[in-house]
Amino acid sequence: MHCNRPFWLLLPLASLFIVSACNTQGPPPSPKPRAYPKVTYPSSKPLSFDASYCAFSFEYPSYATIQQDQYFFDGEPAHPCWFDLYIPDFDASLHCSYIPVGKDKSLEQLRKDAFEMADYHTKRANYIDEVRIDRKEEANVEGFAFAIEGPAATPFQFYLTDGDEHFFRASLYFSTEVRPDSLQPVYQFIRKDLIKMIETFEWADQPAS
Repeated sequence: MHCNRPFWLLLPLASLFIVSACNTQGPPPSPKPRAYPKVTYPSSKPLSFDASYCAFSFEYPSYATIQQDQYFFDGEPAHPCWFDLYIPDFDASLHCSYIPVGKDKSLEQLRKDAFEMADYHTKRANYIDEVRIDRKEEANVEGFAFAIEGPAATPFQFYLTDGDEHFFRASLYFSTEVRPDSLQPVYQFIRKDLIKMIETFEWADQPAS
């Protein structure tokens, strides 16, 4: 015996079946967070920088290489002691420059320039932490470090001086698009060696203690 029900009576049953089938598949898929490539960190041992063209020494990691500047725009660098600490594994460079105090600018002017160069990045930075460096008693070294948070071109800068004759400044740059989240682990890895560099920095004419 066939049941000759009107077609419109079957529509509610079909709707219930469709809804029931959808509910068995769980919640709709959500977008996955962006993944970044796994970073392989290089092994390292401390090396000593004591180049004859500079008036200081320090320790730096063996995964970096020293590249003395030969050109500055269309001319020569202002001093032979301008160089990069290049890190090929991360395509990053610590740009370093040495300026004798009083040759072209006073110590106060050089300090002012260092703060202005750090403040320049406030256009994009979320926050800049200024940390005083005081190693006067042990090595006659003082200065400031600038930890720059956010999508700025450089996450870390610092300057060191003896307060009389010498002034040294350094800035870390990555040759890649600025993505603070993905670069943060790499930056933290490099930063510990930059701190070591500051802690071992000594002027060449500093008497032994």
